[in-house]
Order: sequence, then structure tokens, then C-alpha cells
Amino acid sequence: MTRTARAFWLDSPGRGVIRDVALPGPGPDEVLVRTLFSGVSRGTETLVFHGRVPENQYAAMRAPFQEGDFPGPVKYGYLNVGVVEEGPDALAGRTVFCLFPHQTRYVVPAAAVTPVPSDVPAGRAVLAGTVETAVNALWDAAPLAGDRIAVVGGGMVGCSVAALLARFPGVRVQLVDADPARAKVAEALGVGFASPAEALGDRDLVVHASATEEGLARSLELLRPEGTVVELSWYGDRRVALPLGEAFHSRRLTLRGSQVGTVSPARAGTRTYADRLALALDLLADPALDALVTGESAFAELPDLMPRLASGAVPALCHRIRYDD
Repeated sequence: MTRTARAFWLDSPGRGVIRDVALPGPGPDEVLVRTLFSGVSRGTETLVFHGRVPENQYAAMRAPFQEGDFPGPVKYGYLNVGVVEEGPDALAGRTVFCLFPHQTRYVVPAAAVTPVPSDVPAGRAVLAGTVETAVNALWDAAPLAGDRIAVVGGGMVGCSVAALLARFPGVRVQLVDADPARAKVAEALGVGFASPAEALGDRDLVVHASATEEGLARSLELLRPEGTVVELSWYGDRRVALPLGEAFHSRRLTLRGSQVGTVSPARAGTRTYADRLALALDLLADPALDALVTGESAFAELPDLMPRLASGAVPALCHRIRYDD
């Protein structure tokens, strides 16, 4: 039996639409999920919405259940929480997270969904994909007890990293952002806050997530000699200039990339993608992470909402999408 669902598509750069899509019945090893919430990952989805994914990154940037191709038409997204309506007994009726786009119902392999722990509300679980990015970044960064750390860029990823770092014993964390409104988020997460001009220097580690040239240059300035910047920003098709001719060499600084598409080499031999996502969901039991959800809209509003999120007219970390049917 073929059913229908509704899905948000980027019809062309800057223009989103909701389409009816055919929905097959689930097979023996598949699940039918009714979506409760999805999340707009503002940084990445803004680049996709504006058609700014570089052609040589089309394959690397594909979401697990993406349909269509960049720059469009394309169905893109990866923060989805729903209830299993049909599927194996072990999953039937369970609330699950899946790396699926914005769609009212969908059918995927049972192995593609991860049960949400009972102590994690469904509305908070949409953050799992971003917290998973933060977990991978910290596997790459390997912070030590007592480290002095700055997180430059108070977006969704930067705030997730800061929230996890706040749990490390003796670590002093400062969230650095040009927007003074991020101070309230930092307070909710239990970390310090500063503007770029006022940020504390002599940091052992800086995690950069502002996706700006100025932020990355400032990150290098904040390091102690032989310190490390872990770069989490995705710049799309933009080129970035850095002051590598100043104190970069004399202070023996390190700039290291981190990307969630692969499990960090520090854990690749002992952890799978499923392990990493399950850990992220466990960490979401902390109610402080609710500070990362800064707005909510109904699914039907997405075509009008996405241009305003992409332009910054609607300021957001994670904007949650609610499904009412």
C-alpha cells in the first residue's frame, strides 16, 4: 500500500516548498516513523538554502537520506525525532532519532533510528546530531583536566561544545561571541562569556565555530605558545585568509580540522557511528541544553521561515519545527 507524506524541499536556492511524497509500507527490517519534531541546523542549512555548497563537496555534504542534488531541487536535513508507528516489536511505539530531513512521516531501515532515552524529552532530542558533532570534536581536541579553553562562535555547534566542556573537571571555559545576547546562553550552560575584544588569552585550547575569517584569526591570537585551535566551521565556497606570517611559527601553534563525517581517529578503532550518536543522546539528559533551542514553528511555516532564518531576520541557534499531525 502506498501512502503519502509531506516534505520540505529546497526547490531552488532561496526558495523552499512543501511537497506531497509517496510513502511505501515498511518492509520486515524497516520502520514507519511519524515525526514529532525536526530541527533546523542553521549554519549548514543556511549554506544549502543559499546554494553555496561547493561543487567539489556535493558528495561529502550529502545528508544520509537526502533526495535530489545540490544546489536543488533537494530535500535536506538531519535532525528528526519521531514515534515508530510500524516496525519490529523492539521499536514499535518508541521515540527515536533519525538523520532524516523535514518530513511528516518516513520509512527507513530499522538500523537507521536510535531510541531516545526515557529521560530525554523528544523536543530536546532534535539536538542529538549537533551534540554528536561536539562529541567528535572533543575526541579530536582531547582536552585535559584543568585546561583553559575558549570556544569562539556561539552558534549551535559552539554552544554544544561549550556545554560538554563545562562537565570536564577543573576546565575553565569561555564562550566568545560578538553577539552579547549569547551571554544568557553561556550562563545557562555554566560557562563564561566574553566579546572577541575582551576574551581571555593564554588558552591551552581554542575551539573555533564562528565560520568567520575574523573569528579564526582571533582564535589563533588567544592561544598560549604551542596551543591548538580545533576548527569546526564549515565555510562552503568562501576562501579564508589567516595571519600565518605573524607569530604562528614562532609560537609553534597548531591549527587542526575536525569534521563529523568520520569518527575521530582517536576513537575510530573502538567506537562506531551508532556508539557516537547513542552517547550524544545520553548527554541530552542535561536540561541545560534546552538553552540551545531558541524558537519553534509549525511544519507548514517552513517555506516562509527558512528565508528569514537564512538571512538572520529570525535569530536562532536551533529552531525547532513542530509537527501537529
